[in-house]
Amino acid sequence: MGVKFKPLKDRVFVSYTEEMEKTAGGLYIPDSAKEKPQIGKVENVGDEVKTLKVGDKIYFDRYQGSKINIDNVEYLIIKEEDVLGILS
Repeated sequence: MGVKFKPLKDRVFVSYTEEMEKTAGGLYIPDSAKEKPQIGKVENVGDEVKTLKVGDKIYFDRYQGSKINIDNVEYLIIKEEDVLGILS
């Protein structure tokens, strides 16, 4: 991880991308217009996080947490309880 950010308590620092899907008609639909869970990668965890570790790929609801921008890259800070599952 190139970014030095340590979340507090039960927070998880996540990297993710906004992917776009192309329809049959050639229109692009951004993920923000879809109602599906998002996939991200755990970059760092707070001291109280028990079930996640750095490098885990996780599912989380789109509208959870706080977005931050560090060096022109979007990250998300979410609570551990808002993670839906770990992708294995």
